[in-house]
Amino acid sequence: MSRENVAIVQRSIDAVNRRDADAYAELIAPEFELFPAMTGFAGASFRGPEGLGRYFEELRESWEEFQVEAEEFRDLGGTVLVLMRLDARGRGSGVPVVGHQALICELRAGKLLSVRSYLDRGEALRAAGVAE
Repeated sequence: MSRENVAIVQRSIDAVNRRDADAYAELIAPEFELFPAMTGFAGASFRGPEGLGRYFEELRESWEEFQVEAEEFRDLGGTVLVLMRLDARGRGSGVPVVGHQALICELRAGKLLSVRSYLDRGEALRAAGVAE
């Protein structure tokens, strides 16, 4: 397992949990693209440092609480698959959201190139070409 790639992905998760856009921005390539799967973001993508900043703004505006916990990392070469648990609470509604997500994180030269999240772990495993 590429400890460096996994460590970068873990740092990005920590930055999201702290809502620290600056710390996350240090981990991305200039052509970075984020594809979140959560309601409110579905179908959207956020490109580059500016897009990442917009993502963090929308995260703050939409969610009173938003925490993810990595349960498993799978190093797939230049890609890291993360299976994780999500605990969140909507800002306006106060509705709690608890569930599982998966991330496929593509890295190059020690930087995140893309992060695609999935609400369905099976779909993420298939997209990554990994057997369940």
